[in-house]
Amino acid sequence: MRVAALYDIHGNVPALHATLAELEVVKPDLIVIGGDIISGPMPVQTLEILFQLDTPVQFIRGNGDREVVLTFDGEALALEMSDSVREITSWVAEQLSRSHRDFLVQFPLTYTLFEDVLFCHAIPTNDEDIFTPLTPDAVVAAYFEGTLQRTVICGHTHAQFERRLGDLRILNAGSVGMPFADKPGAYWLLLDGDSYEHRFTPYDVEAAAKQIASTQYPQAQPFADENVRKIPTAQEAMEFLEAQAQKNRPSTDEKVG
Repeated sequence: MRVAALYDIHGNVPALHATLAELEVVKPDLIVIGGDIISGPMPVQTLEILFQLDTPVQFIRGNGDREVVLTFDGEALALEMSDSVREITSWVAEQLSRSHRDFLVQFPLTYTLFEDVLFCHAIPTNDEDIFTPLTPDAVVAAYFEGTLQRTVICGHTHAQFERRLGDLRILNAGSVGMPFADKPGAYWLLLDGDSYEHRFTPYDVEAAAKQIASTQYPQAQPFADENVRKIPTAQEAMEFLEAQAQKNRPSTDEKVG
């Protein structure tokens, strides 16, 4: 069975279009949409495209999807959220209809395929904890403690990588819409039985950047310039994310080390 894992689209419609065009050639049996679908410049268009797919699709929840639903419902967001993320989340929630909200709220935290492959957004128990290729094995082991599957597909940190912990294989699918990588484009994962391939799909980033910059998205120009035209490298991003994550996981570090 061939499964395409598309994570962290972040409302980047041009990147999604390019990836789906490639999937017409790849012809997967299933597409897993791994969360953080709409927190970006074209949230409604992104959902409408995904609604029209002919290939079977399984959605799972990302932290961005959850936060948009909470905002739509008028609930308070986490105090540690930055002002820019709060502004983005509020704007995205304002674009949605009640039916969009009702669709998003039903996403599960995880999805298991054939009892041996687990899909999650961040880690199996929540949609927001961060780990990277730089995270100590003991911390990653604590995050995945009790996981029964031999393969876990995740996203959240927007960079493709593989981690091995004993018999456990952890694969980060990367990001379709906001990748951290050596060159701009869309990044995703193809599973084919027990094998996998980290995939890259190029698209016209200059045309996409102009399209994104013309939207009413609060961070339209920075998104176009910093997440489409030019993107952070995986190494830069992982070093930054790991430093931030270390500040938020003292209890985990104490537990495992």
